[in-house]
Amino acid sequence: MVNSNGLRVALVGPLPPPSGGMANQTRQLSQLLSQEGIEVDLVQTNSPYRPAWIASLQGIRAIFRLLPYLCQLWSAAGRADVVHVMANSGWSWHLFAAPAVWIASARKVPVVMNYRGGEAETFFQSAYRWVAPTLARVACVMVPTGFLAEIFDRRGVSTQIIPNIVNTERFQGGASDTGSGHHIVVTRNLEAIYDIATAIRAFQTLYTQLPGARMSIAGSGPDRAMLESLATKLGLGDSIIFTGRLDVEAMVSLYASADVMLNPSLADNMPNSVLESLASGVPVVSTNVGGVPFLVEDGVTALLVDTGDHQAMADAMTQLLTDVTLRDTMIAAGRELVEQYTWTNVRELLLPLYRRLAEAGS
Repeated sequence: MVNSNGLRVALVGPLPPPSGGMANQTRQLSQLLSQEGIEVDLVQTNSPYRPAWIASLQGIRAIFRLLPYLCQLWSAAGRADVVHVMANSGWSWHLFAAPAVWIASARKVPVVMNYRGGEAETFFQSAYRWVAPTLARVACVMVPTGFLAEIFDRRGVSTQIIPNIVNTERFQGGASDTGSGHHIVVTRNLEAIYDIATAIRAFQTLYTQLPGARMSIAGSGPDRAMLESLATKLGLGDSIIFTGRLDVEAMVSLYASADVMLNPSLADNMPNSVLESLASGVPVVSTNVGGVPFLVEDGVTALLVDTGDHQAMADAMTQLLTDVTLRDTMIAAGRELVEQYTWTNVRELLLPLYRRLAEAGS
């Protein structure tokens, strides 16, 4: 019988910086498993380039990261009882997730494929013939929501739903007093898929009704210059702050000052920003996409709107800022919801999975 104290897990995934959702989950999981007495061998998929100037060679830099990564994988898999791979769509799958599975398979170690990301359907439509052989070598496909489970099920792949983990001890600050300058926060990267432009237009509509409102956009990405230009063009240059990417402690402070979190994304799975907001007592307005409606219930734990509809976003934010009863009820419901995503509950799903696979592979 394999117990937690005797278990060795090779955890494969990215680490901050940058402080993205999957990177934060990888780091958090590594720490929590170690606290359980599990020996964790962390294989980082986004290790810094060495020497640093390699990062400027866009055509070949992947090779300089890939070769050391493969060597680390081979070594870590040889010591592990289970290999846990944090996986995503696109090139991340081909360069990092798939090699981890094939190396673990060669070393006869069971793999937990922890698949995440809101663009799985699009990725599978174009690349599933390349993905399927790798999935066939996985002992368990682990997904955080029923949304992804349905996508895999349509292709005859069974999954186990084990959700993302939220640290309710860290994210626990209440929202600020809505009577003193309404603070809207957006905590997604500045990329087209997250549609920050619509969030800015929604804020403009809100601002005409609540002139003291302000918005903080916490994230980095290629669209920053365009979005800053849009904010200036709409006369919001003094009311919108682009904070750049924030570390975890800065995010805690941001949520503690927020009155509403707006998630305008065009595709999503199980956004950590929604969980962190709810844990912090910040009500959420989100687009009704991907895994979001599997995570929250419209009108109960969040207000959901259609993608690209800045008027609906503005109306929902106004409702939360002006209807105290709705706001307080939704904050309480949100905090109750996130309790199921604490480590206390998630460990009861994940650790037995590790033990079962380790026993089967021994």
